[in-house]
Amino acid sequence: MANLTGTLTQLRDERKRAQMQVQKLSEAISVIERLLGRKGGRASGGGTGVKRILSPAAKRRISQAQKARWAKFRAQKRAAAA
Repeated sequence: MANLTGTLTQLRDERKRAQMQVQKLSEAISVIERLLGRKGGRASGGGTGVKRILSPAAKRRISQAQKARWAKFRAQKRAAAA
């Protein structure tokens, strides 16, 4: 019985060390995810990343470029129909 008690104590100590190691790994993963800008996401692209804020001027340029693309598309469509 004494041998089993000693073995049980060793197993519990080993479990405690393993749990501490898992906790350290989890903390390291969390730090790296924060550095990558993921909020609890996985490396497979589950995170949304850091939200980028565009200036009003940049939004206006993007809007004008998109309107120009649509105008070109519509012009080509009308030319093909005629």
